[in-house]
Amino acid sequence: MKKRKIIALICLGLGLTCGAIGIYKYIEEKNAGKEYEKLQQEVVKEEPKPVEKPEPEPETESTVEIPIDFAALQQQNPDVYAWIQVPGTEVDYPILQSSNDNTYYLNHTIDGEEKKEGAIFTENYNTKTFEDPNTVIYGHDMKNGSMFQSIHKYMDRSFFDNNRDIVIYMPDQILRYKIFAAYLTDNRHLLMNYNFWSKDEYQQYLNSIFSMRDMNAFIDTSTEVTTEDKIITLSTCYAGISTQRYLVQAVLVSIEK
Repeated sequence: MKKRKIIALICLGLGLTCGAIGIYKYIEEKNAGKEYEKLQQEVVKEEPKPVEKPEPEPETESTVEIPIDFAALQQQNPDVYAWIQVPGTEVDYPILQSSNDNTYYLNHTIDGEEKKEGAIFTENYNTKTFEDPNTVIYGHDMKNGSMFQSIHKYMDRSFFDNNRDIVIYMPDQILRYKIFAAYLTDNRHLLMNYNFWSKDEYQQYLNSIFSMRDMNAFIDTSTEVTTEDKIITLSTCYAGISTQRYLVQAVLVSIEK
């Protein structure tokens, strides 16, 4: 009888511990990305509306107004080098890159805090200029909709057809992209498995995308992408399955300086 009571108490203790862990994880997930919401309010200015101006003189250089306070961001963390917005989704975040630890921002925020949501980041296999053939940008699939969770909206054909823009702000220019592909794939590391600097290999990779026939893949075959183009790949997990990734890919269509 005494032994049964002890076992019951142990089971109760384990149950309470598991419950506490579950509550902690729920709260952690629910609050994921809150610091980035505050950051958006602090450093994102309203993008000025275009106004009609007389044609500038030929020798006059035009300048673009950047609606992001990069000075404040880089004072907070010098690893910040760009800002990404995907209209129609909740993606509105700084992009970071660690020079010596490609896994750091998997679980560290812009403030250097160790948190599950980490940051939106690139690896040092890519430059920080977006002049590489394919720049891969990573973000977690958080259940509360933060980070890159909302790019899963592109699994809906209507959303894919009507939301095709990605904007990347840099301290001195604005890069505008058009989405041409969104699909589920395996978890292979793109930059370690493909040499995108090889025209032949890059072409083969593009061919594999545009020839894709899959219920979970939406590809805009009317958009021409060549080996002369620069693309970005947004990469996130899918449904907690470690062997799968969801990718949204876009081609650079204009640069404003």
